[in-house]
Amino acid sequence: MGNSALKSHLETSQKTGVFQLTGKGLQEFPEELQRLTANLRMVDLSSNKIEVLPATMGNFLQLKSLTLNCNRLASLPTDMEKLKKLETLSLNGNRIQQLPQVLCKLKALRSLSLAGNQLTVFPSGLGTLRHLDLLDLSRNQIHSVPAEVSELQAIEINLNQNQISILSAEVSLCPRLKVLRLEENCLELSSIPLSVLTNSQVSLLSVEGNLFEVKNMRDLDGYDKYMERFTATKKKCA
Repeated sequence: MGNSALKSHLETSQKTGVFQLTGKGLQEFPEELQRLTANLRMVDLSSNKIEVLPATMGNFLQLKSLTLNCNRLASLPTDMEKLKKLETLSLNGNRIQQLPQVLCKLKALRSLSLAGNQLTVFPSGLGTLRHLDLLDLSRNQIHSVPAEVSELQAIEINLNQNQISILSAEVSLCPRLKVLRLEENCLELSSIPLSVLTNSQVSLLSVEGNLFEVKNMRDLDGYDKYMERFTATKKKCA
């Protein structure tokens, strides 16, 4: 894109604190944004060709939302740990194969989206994010959900379209988990921990597209308890 167009975007961002430049074929994070580190609150550079973020990403101290969907990122700079105000991070459709450990230090995160990457293992260390509401790991290649999941504070975990065949019973210990999405995985009916039905906070368990008929869940011990929570939640939302 031309310098004049970029300059116009920068001038607008100076006033609004928002910089959005999507689908422009950018191969690098715009260096010019460094001039706006004092007041940028929201950046969206989705649908570009960015492979690497600058080592100076930590300079954007006011940043609350960073959206980099559909780029070519495989890692994140450690300097990002300085983004103490970042609440929303969306990295869908990139090339991330394992969780960048810097994410575990972003203590203000409320929403973390890593859908459509190349994760094969359920990420560890996210239990440190005490304010996390949404964790989206859909459309990866994760095979199992380990006991460590119990440390997560998330209200919703989206694991749709993975290859999950093992679901740890510890998922029922997640203190705030209300919505657990497991559609289009490799779960057998016997893989559903009964404790999720009987002793958890989960009020929406979405399991369509696995290796069993969803209607057969009705025969599981605790299904009635789960349906009580499901119905109560629907009434609240009505």
